[in-house]
Amino acid sequence: GPTTRFVLAIRAMARVDIELPHHTYAIEIEPGLLARLGERVHGVAPHARCALVSDANVRALYGEAAEASLLAAGYATTRADIEPGEAHKSLATVETLYQTLLGDSLERGSPVIALGGGVVGDLAGFVAATYRRGVPFVQCPTTLLAMVDSSVGGKTGFNVPEGKNMIGAFHQPALVVIDPELLSSLPLRELRCGLAECIKHAVIRDPSLFDWIAGNAARILALEPDALVELVRRNVEIKAAVVVEDERERGVRAHLNFGHTFAHAIEATAGYGEILHGEAVALGMLAATRTAIEAGLCDASLLDDLTAVVEAFGLDTRCGLADSAALDAAMQQDKKVVGGRVRLVVPDRLGHVVIRNDIGTECVRAGWDQIRAD
Repeated sequence: GPTTRFVLAIRAMARVDIELPHHTYAIEIEPGLLARLGERVHGVAPHARCALVSDANVRALYGEAAEASLLAAGYATTRADIEPGEAHKSLATVETLYQTLLGDSLERGSPVIALGGGVVGDLAGFVAATYRRGVPFVQCPTTLLAMVDSSVGGKTGFNVPEGKNMIGAFHQPALVVIDPELLSSLPLRELRCGLAECIKHAVIRDPSLFDWIAGNAARILALEPDALVELVRRNVEIKAAVVVEDERERGVRAHLNFGHTFAHAIEATAGYGEILHGEAVALGMLAATRTAIEAGLCDASLLDDLTAVVEAFGLDTRCGLADSAALDAAMQQDKKVVGGRVRLVVPDRLGHVVIRNDIGTECVRAGWDQIRAD
């Protein structure tokens, strides 16, 4: 007859500790961790009450599981929902969140928990930084981009008509809880956006990660749990190392802007939301690499390798925008322009980038030509 096989699953899990001069916290990565959110939060911020900030999309998927876990750990939970999307990353939303917390008399020790992507994390973090002059903050990111990038490093804030993230604060979390199983509900387009940032981390800092990503594209896209834990862990370690070296972005943290100066110009020219940030970063990395090759800073083979990885994940290598002049003009508006000169982060070899403000216009134009519509 049929035999019953008992398979002992060894759960992939990882933990990365961030040690800053003034604050230490853990980033925990494990499939199924959402079910233990309450217990993990209680370990760093025990209190009678907490606030769970989320958006309607994430709330529908994971709100119930998160709340049940918090209830089991003894928390009375204040629900604070925001409208989904970058358009709602605003002062008006921040004010609404303050009113919700004040209405439920949340105290100085009550943790604020962000359950969502980058927008939710940035807003909840800013509210945690400023509500009663600062309360404990826990990140529970639900997108790959938030897991590997925005949930690590303590940057919080919101957008104003004058620009993105112009108002904000540094507020490090007490804990980051990453459950890769939450990626199963993420639209493929959003997953790819997060992968663009993973590729970026590898190019600026870790050739072995670049090779690993290139060799494991199929496993990553299939959301294999152990592949996701390794992907997230290695990226978090890179982001964490940069943040520990330069928490307030005065030096090496700027390396994380590789591809971003081109990307912001692409986003602005296309209209925000038409080309997603991660998609623009992938294009920006290709443009920046071509610019570096034209300037004689790096070998042409890097562009071939980078293009192959970008294509393996189904990201575009052309931006559909034909007007180089418009893209150039948008780049001149970038907040990293100093004295009329664009500061570009460009690779000089795989795993290493340099910051230059002396790259000629014709090299930048070649970068644009690499990615614009044929």
